[in-house]
Amino acid sequence: MAKPSNTSIADSRDGPMRIAKAMARAGLCSRREAERWIADGRVSVNGKLLKTPAFEVGTHDKVIVDGKPLPSAGPPQLWRYHKPKGVVTTHSDPQGRPTVFEKLPPEMPRVISVGRLDFNTEGLLLLTNDGALARHLELPANGWVRRYRVRAKGRVTPADLEKLKDGVEIDGVRYGPIEASVDSMQGANSWLSISIREGKNREVRNVLAHLGLTVNRLIRVSFGPFQLLDLQPGAVEAVRRRVLVAQLGPKAAESLGLSESAVERRERHARGKAASERGRT
Repeated sequence: MAKPSNTSIADSRDGPMRIAKAMARAGLCSRREAERWIADGRVSVNGKLLKTPAFEVGTHDKVIVDGKPLPSAGPPQLWRYHKPKGVVTTHSDPQGRPTVFEKLPPEMPRVISVGRLDFNTEGLLLLTNDGALARHLELPANGWVRRYRVRAKGRVTPADLEKLKDGVEIDGVRYGPIEASVDSMQGANSWLSISIREGKNREVRNVLAHLGLTVNRLIRVSFGPFQLLDLQPGAVEAVRRRVLVAQLGPKAAESLGLSESAVERRERHARGKAASERGRT
């Protein structure tokens, strides 16, 4: 778990910031969830219960959430996690079902998920300790494709799937363009590949049900440039910062605090120089 911070603001690189942003940066929750927590009376600043999210905090403010100091945030990080079927991607579940976060290794810091996978969906779930990074990765405007392998009962024609490229409206919900193809047939089931960009609630299941198919297995195999590959169910693996920076681009990486600082560059160069000198001796 992240260590408490005496200053209570996990990261001062942006100076004073809205309380919801500070909570998201600390990896506690998303900004939207932070606003709900504040409304529920779970947050205080300098000993006073906070009543509005329209409040800025700085490095000398003492923020308490659920009776505990706001965690100090390390550098933004991202992990690939192979979510197994039968766990939920919330920190607590009213029905008492097991959660993703209960299954993570004890040495992991407190993390939040980038989007969600429902209880019966398995595959790649991205985790981060930084709410701002999660929000950036989830934005449909970034155009990152979510790819799935789907086993569904029933048959569908290529012509039916071709129509999804223009999007489809189902029960008043508009789904954006979807790329879909049939990979194989196994008895009464079809295996399909599905690519979406928005990731609305139960999007794949709802769209295929609209086509007369019943999904009985749903596996997310990639989210943007990050892939499930051979990651085993329940396994988690950190994404190297240089890989994350390369995928985000320099502007987004800098705004999210992922760019290498001058101190880190000097330390990296020093390590490289020392390794080079050892190699010559």
